[in-house]
Amino acid sequence: MQEDIHPEQYPTCFVDVSTGAKFISRSTRKSKKTEIINGVEHQIRVCDITSDSHPVYTGKKTLVDTAGRIQKFTEKFSRKR
Repeated sequence: MQEDIHPEQYPTCFVDVSTGAKFISRSTRKSKKTEIINGVEHQIRVCDITSDSHPVYTGKKTLVDTAGRIQKFTEKFSRKR
């Protein structure tokens, strides 16, 4: 691996706005907010959606009635004779 070509990475804590869940990782972006977690200073990044609140991961995904939508579209835009 070549030296001095990779950006510097910082310990980062991603916080979910809706659930308050925290995910500790690393990021190349710095933040003005910091927090000490387990004796290490982490950059705080606030996220709207994470795996803790995304509908696909939580199982609360709603199904869209595509057949009904297609039928409404064809009725609305079909040529009437």
